[in-house]
Formats: sequence, structure tokens, C-alpha cells
Amino acid sequence: MNTSNIKKYAPKARTAFMDAIRKQAAIYGISRDQIEPATQKGDVVLIADRPFSTAILVPRQRLIQRIEAQGFDAVIEHVAYSWFNRLCAIRYMERKGFLDHGRRVLSAADGSAGVPQILEECLDIELAGLDQDRVRALKLDGTQDETLYRELLLAQCHALHQAMPFLFEAVADESELLLPDNLTKTDSLIRDLVASVPDEDWDNIEIIGWLYQFYISDKKDQVIGKVVKSEDIPAATQLFTPNWIVQYLVQNSVGRQWMQTYPDSTLVQQMPYYIAPAEQSAEVQAQLAAITPNEITPESIKVLDPAVGSGHILVEAYKVLKAIYAERGYRTRDIPQLILQHNLFGLDIDDRAGQLAGFALMMLAREDDRKIFERDIRLNVLALQDSSHVDLPTLWRDLGLGKAWQQENLALFAEDQPSLGDGNSEDHARLVLLRDVVGLFAQAKTFGSLIDVPAAWLADLLALQAELEGFLGESDLIRKRAAGQLLPLLRQAVLLAQRYDAVVANPPYMGSKYHTPDVKKFLKSNFNGYDKDLFSAFIVRCVQMTKEHGQLGFMTPFVWMFISSYEDLRAKLINNETISTLIQLEYSGFDGATVPICTFTLTKGHIDSYKGCYVRLSDFKGSENQAPKTLEAIQNRDCGWFFEAKQDDFKKIPASPIAYWVSERVIKSFELFPTMDKFATSSNGVQTGNNSQYLRQWSEISTAKRLVKWLPYNKGGSYRKWYGNYDFFVDWESNGMAIKSEKNSCTRGEDFYLTLGITWSDVTSGKLSGRILPEGFIFDAAGPSAFYIDEKNTYIGLGCLNTKFADYWSKILNPTLHFQSGDFRKLTLSPQYISQKTEIVIKSLIDNAKSDWDAYERSWDFARLPILSTPHKQTTLAASYTATRAHWQHMASEMQLLEQENNRIFIDAYGLQDELTPDVPLKEITLTCNPHYRYGGDNTPEQLEQRLQSDTAAELISYAIGCMMGRYSLDRDGLVYAHAGNQGFNDLVQAG
Repeated sequence: MNTSNIKKYAPKARTAFMDAIRKQAAIYGISRDQIEPATQKGDVVLIADRPFSTAILVPRQRLIQRIEAQGFDAVIEHVAYSWFNRLCAIRYMERKGFLDHGRRVLSAADGSAGVPQILEECLDIELAGLDQDRVRALKLDGTQDETLYRELLLAQCHALHQAMPFLFEAVADESELLLPDNLTKTDSLIRDLVASVPDEDWDNIEIIGWLYQFYISDKKDQVIGKVVKSEDIPAATQLFTPNWIVQYLVQNSVGRQWMQTYPDSTLVQQMPYYIAPAEQSAEVQAQLAAITPNEITPESIKVLDPAVGSGHILVEAYKVLKAIYAERGYRTRDIPQLILQHNLFGLDIDDRAGQLAGFALMMLAREDDRKIFERDIRLNVLALQDSSHVDLPTLWRDLGLGKAWQQENLALFAEDQPSLGDGNSEDHARLVLLRDVVGLFAQAKTFGSLIDVPAAWLADLLALQAELEGFLGESDLIRKRAAGQLLPLLRQAVLLAQRYDAVVANPPYMGSKYHTPDVKKFLKSNFNGYDKDLFSAFIVRCVQMTKEHGQLGFMTPFVWMFISSYEDLRAKLINNETISTLIQLEYSGFDGATVPICTFTLTKGHIDSYKGCYVRLSDFKGSENQAPKTLEAIQNRDCGWFFEAKQDDFKKIPASPIAYWVSERVIKSFELFPTMDKFATSSNGVQTGNNSQYLRQWSEISTAKRLVKWLPYNKGGSYRKWYGNYDFFVDWESNGMAIKSEKNSCTRGEDFYLTLGITWSDVTSGKLSGRILPEGFIFDAAGPSAFYIDEKNTYIGLGCLNTKFADYWSKILNPTLHFQSGDFRKLTLSPQYISQKTEIVIKSLIDNAKSDWDAYERSWDFARLPILSTPHKQTTLAASYTATRAHWQHMASEMQLLEQENNRIFIDAYGLQDELTPDVPLKEITLTCNPHYRYGGDNTPEQLEQRLQSDTAAELISYAIGCMMGRYSLDRDGLVYAHAGNQGFNDLVQAG
């Protein structure tokens, strides 16, 4: 759907709603700075000398208590969001015709932002609790439209409470106090909602998720990139899952669960993103037969989204389950209630997300069952609640379970007491169970579904939940209140203790540097090895919550597939689970994420030699291409970007990257040849902590201070091979003492400073580019380097790094924009298979690249411009350029031949003639004198020549200015600094 209108409206709406709610609170004497006292006089309450009805006393006091417990700003934000959700829900329902009275509540009869239809036709409206006589009186008065409309709107909310209590609160809830005034005005919140999002945009339930995403987008911008407090985790981690990915995830988890037992099911015809399993060996088929149930019923399939957000995944699961029920012959009108009660489960730490997810499911059900609002349904979608406010000893006493309360039972609340099952009586066991549940959820709003409620508790939890739910119907108000406080904790404990047939999630992404100390401690204690990011811990937790041989689906950053930080996670999934399908999106293939994305499905439990199905979208730039190219791959497996691979083969590659696209021959080469770390040590270098203070361009350093205080410094740089990118010096006086004292500095690999080695840029432009690191250099963290035990291998190692072979393997080991020292160590090298002439070829490549680098003023070894040098200098400038250009073309051609020979040597040595060709295009010959590399792009040959000629003239002028300023002079031996007059300029004139 087109989200442009929502994207413009929702962020502004958040500010407008909070401002309006804040002003409404001030009317009742409540602000961030103070709370005015309320004085009752007869049937009037005075607040700051303003009279109010006594009916406001109870909800106002509840509001004050919430503010004291949660803080003013948090309550205002929560109430504003709740009213935003309610109004959006009503807007959706009025567009779909789901309101029983058939009138529009927020918009005019035609859907426009005019006078609400319900106000125009109020005399014909019947809503429970609405006083018709009062409605008639207010309408006939002619001046009370604002009061009348407010009462109609609240009556509509009350009427929806029975069907959706999670979104529409009970009558006289404290949030009603904060419903803003002036709702019928042209600039009201309601008019803005109707006018900003066109009527037709409300046709698809997906709008609810997009409203959620964009409503909190400004809050997300405020908290992203910082250590994230608990209350900000929902905003920082919220990411709406695109519809096509949701379909893929659900169809290949919930749908796969059904198709495994019923392979002839017609369900497959309704699942366009379902990827049929690859053809398996007889051994694999036997394993699958042993774990596949012969029969399952629709009602038995339990599906969980543990980070439910706005419910997008459960909405798609509803659709697949509906098709399953229909296929088995269930009555259409019975299916919605069965799905909501038996199949779908969701958890989130954000109350507002829980509201929207529940609403989205109810709307789907309403489309299939017009009487669904009248049925007694309790959704299994919950916003997790903290237990830190729970006074368990008092609540236990109020419940009155078992014998009279005894003071010695307090000892059971001590943390070192036995857990469930160690007691001597039923009362003891229930008390310990409650104690343990309350203890687990002390920070439920922070840790969410990562909290592990043991499956062994499930039966006792269900029994206690049923007992407490029975108390809700009793007349004992004290017991009823106590049960009401504990039941939310028991219900969420049940959902976390259950095991599910399918768990599908777009889990929160948040790297460890943004975790609070509490989160770090929790992850380290419970998910050690998987604690680098929340999504990693969520994957592990979801596997725990899945039944044996159940299905899982995830959308996550694809970094877990390759980089070293997630090696433990890869090992766990490869060794213990089974990857059934995976789609790797193009690096920028998802507009909503700042990280590259993959989406994949698992079967819990390892199936030896299972062949999974993979789709690689790396060649298709842009989010608009990801879904169509996925469908194309599913429909045509010979397309070129559909792959079948055995995950057991990934273990044959160092660090086990999920390299599903590589051939058996390439994987075999990893087994045959030793890795680079057998020959060299690689390391990141200096992190100064303050580059502006400790780094200088070489031209800023006087020759007198070079090599005394300032040393050459390699900082990585742009795409260039063999030699170059030597631009900086670093303050290394007293062995870098000042840098080492910096708070954020780090000096890795110090044993290799000033040593001959090879280097590359940590951040690549898509291609590897290694360079020689001459003796005398310090190297930077962004310019990782490697140093060989046998110096002659330095040149072979550099030759290897600049081959198509190494570039190809680097994309296997880490197909991100980074190539780190750890990745380098996993490359293979086998010098005994490399011909003797390799070192000669590589040294020639280095010499040519050095000559090119030094031919420009950027180099501290600059001698003179080639156009002024023998033999290129001719009698005219034009002739000099022609001769120079011919020399440059010869250099580029020679480099191209040498690089192709280098490629051929390594390809032959590794037996990859069928995988790679030695060809190197001119644009990858990284000489500055080569316009195909220097300018690239879509320039025509004529444009390339024009630009090179123009830049050569500019370089000549720059050199001339330097000579005029007395900076250079020419002598027989080349360029030297001139300290006397303009002799250099005279020489330049004479030169042509």
C-alpha cells in the first residue's frame, strides 16, 4: 500500500495528541510541575477555583496515582497513544462498516472531514448506556454539539469495550478525563486524522502497522544510537515487517507444518511464497518420515509471535489457518473464534502494540463473522506487565487460599528458598509458584519474551490461573481485587511456558553497545555467546519455545550469517537445527532498516545432510525488486539466484559462514589448503581516540620533524591496489605516549609497527584492494594489516589478496562492506603450489603502482610531472601530452596483463578454472593515469579522455603555481624545495 500519507501524518499526530492531552490535564489542575488540590463543596468540586462535577473525583485520583507511579510525561504519552489507537480503530471500522449502527463516528457520511455522520443522525443512534432523552435535548438545543459529540464518541468507545477491552477501556476510565475538547472544530485532532489519511487508505488492515511505525518514528530518532532505557526499547527496536516477507515467513512455517503432514493439500495454491523442499536423499527422507506426524488437526496448531508489534505476522497466520480450517470442512462462521482462541498467541513489551495487534486480529475475524463482537473471546495477545509493584504477601493473604495466613509463611518469599515442587503441601506449592512468577517478571517490560518460564510449570500455572479466574465472579471484593492483580502475570507466564508448533518473529535489533547494564547482565547470564544483539538472543529463546520438530521463522540482520561475533549462533543453528529456507536481501533492499536483512525459516532439531533452499537477491538493487525476484526464483529454480545447499557443508569453511551459493569444488578447496593465519599474523592497528589532534596530512609536517615526532601512518583509504593511499603522519613521539594516554585510544598489533607487511581498507567499496605496507609505517584500525613469518610470502600474500579468487572468497567469509583482520586469517594460501615467477609479477605490479602514485603532488616522493619528464617532454605541450598519454595507456595495459597473470597463477593453483576467469576489466586497474578507474561511471571513451586531459592541465597549473611561489625548483636530479627565487618557474617555462 502507499504509505506516503501516513508517513506525513503520524509523526505530527504524536506531537499534536500529546500537546492536547497535556492541555486537558492542566484543565484538571495536573501538570508536570504541580497537582492542584481538589476541594469538594456539595455537588461541586473546585480545582484552582474552577468548578467541576464530583464525577471527576475518582478518575482524577486514579490518574494522579498513575502519574506518581510512572511519571507525568510517561502517562501523557501513554494516554495520547491510547486515544490515537482508539480513534484509528474507529476510523478503520467505520470505513469497513463494522459498527452496528452503520454510521460513521469520525467522518461525514461520504468519508470526508465534515460534520461526523453520528452527530448529524444522533437521534437515530442506539448505543448501550446512551441516554436518548439527553441526546435529544442536546441536539434540539442547537448550541451543544461539542458536548453531544463527546458523549456520542465515549458511548461508542464504551460499546466496543466488551469486544475489545484491551483497546477500549471501561466506562469512566481515567483516560476519558484527558480526551481533548473541541472535537468538532475544523482544526481538531479528529478532523486532522480524517483529512490527512484519505478514506480509501483504510481499506487494508496493514494500515494499523504503518500507523504504529510512523507514529513513533520521531521517538525512534531521538533514542537511536544511544544506550536505550527500558521505556524506549519499543521505539528504538520497532520495525514494521513488509507484507511479502510476512507471507514468506508464515507460509514457510505454519504452512510448511501442514504441508509436511498433508503434502497433497491444496493449501499450497494459496501460498505464493511457499518454497517447496528440495529433493532429498533416501537417508534424509527416512529422517523426515520419522519426525512428521501422520495427522494433525487445525485446532492443535499453536503459533506464537514473541515480539508481536502491531500484529502483522499473526494477521498472516490467521489467513493461512483460515485456509487450513476451510480445507478440513469447518463451518465458515466458526473458524474466526476457533483461530483466535486456539491458534494465535502474541507477546510484546509495549502496551500500545498489544492494543493494535489485538485490534488487527479482531478486524480480520469481523470480516468473517459479523457477530464476533458479541462472542465471549479472550485473545491470547498480551502486553507483558512488570511485577515490581506487586505486594505478594498481602495479595496471598487477600486470596485466602488454604488455611489462615501465618506469619512464618513470609520466609517462603526469601530468594534462597526452594522453588516449585519442594513444598510439603498444595498451599505451599501454590505460594512458591506465585513467588517465582512474581520474581521472574520484575523487569518484564525490559526483558520481554526473553524471560524463561520453565515448561515444567505449565500444568500448575494453568490450574492456578483457572482457580483465580473463578474468583473474578465472586462477591468477595478483596479476593476479586487480589486475583485481578495476579492474573495478568499468570496469563503471561502460561504463554511463555507453553511450547508452540510455530514461532515466527521479527525480533528487536539492538547491539550490545546500546544495552543498559541490566540488559547486559541479563543477556550474559541467560544467553552467553548469543548476547551481541537482542535478535541473537531472541532466536535462541524462540527455539526454546518451539516444540521438537516445530517450525520457526525470522527476519533479522544478515550479519549473523557471516561475521565472527555471531559464530556461536551459527554453530548452534547449523549443528542443532535445520535451515529449511533462507532469503538474503540485497544490501539496501529494505527501506525501513539501516542494516542488511535476511529472512529465514528453521525446523527445530538437526536433520543430517538436509538440503535447504536459498534465494540470493544481492544483484537486485532496491526494495521494489526484492519481492518480485523472490517469486521469480520460487517459480523458476533455474533462474540463477535460487540455490540448494546442505548446511553441514558450511562447517567445512572457516567459521562456518552460511555460504549457500558456493560450489562443492570451492568448499573442497577450504579443506585442502591451509588458512592465512598459518603464514601471517593480521591485526587492526591504532585507534588514536582523537584523530584531529594526532593525525596530519603529510604536507602539514615539516621535513625536520618527520621520523622524529611524526611517523608515516596507513589509514586504509579508497579502492586502490598494490601501492598508495599513503597520506598521513601520526604523532608517535615517545613511542606514542600521548595517544596511549587518551581515554578512547587503543594500540593493537604494536609488535608489528614499522614492519614490512600488506594492508587493506576495513571498509571496502565492494572489491578487495590490498597494498604493500612499507617498512617504517604505523597502521590504523581502519587499515588492518598482515605480517608474514617468511618475508617472501609477503609478496605472495599480497598477490593472493588482489586476486578475483580472494575477492570471491571474501564474499563467502563476510559479504558485507567490511573485510576485517579476522576475515583475512580465514583466507587460504598454499605457497608450494605457487610458481616461482609469482614474486616477480607482484613486484612489477607494486613498482608500476608506486610510479603512478609518485607521479602526482599528493605523494611525499613526488619527483616531477610525467609530462615534463624525459622521454615524454616534447617541443610543444600538445606533443608532450600525446607522448605522456601513450605511456599511460601502455602502463594500464601492462598492469592489466600482469594482474590477469596473477589471477591465472592462483586460479590454477587452487583448481578453480571452472569457477573463475582471470580477466580484469580496465576499471579495476587502479592507476590514477587510467581514466577508466579514475572516473568510472557511465562516461563514454570521449568523455574519459576529455576529463583526463582537463585534469592533466589542472595539475600542470598547480605545479606552475607551486614553482611561482618558490615551493619547487627543477634540477638535474628532479624536484627539490626551492628556497631562492623563482628558478623553478623559469625551468617550467623552458620545459614547454
